[in-house]
Amino acid sequence: MIEKARKKALNDRLNRIQGQIEGLRKMIGEERSCLEILAQISSVHEALRGVGKMMLRNYLESCATRAIRSKDKRKAEETYNDLMEVIYKFTR
Repeated sequence: MIEKARKKALNDRLNRIQGQIEGLRKMIGEERSCLEILAQISSVHEALRGVGKMMLRNYLESCATRAIRSKDKRKAEETYNDLMEVIYKFTR
């Protein structure tokens, strides 16, 4: 579950990213230079990584912590496996 303040922050970031994407469409339509477009794409990538970091933190603080503290060994093991998978995917 995502707390209200974090949900708002995530939505704010996603709205800014949506604006960046629209800016990219406009830049392409205006036939701006490839380097300008690539710089904007890099900006979008970083903004998305920021959203990913917020979601990973949320997962660690709520879902994973709850599962590990539950004393249910099967649930804890699944959570550790999920953590390893998401960390691997996120760091690629």
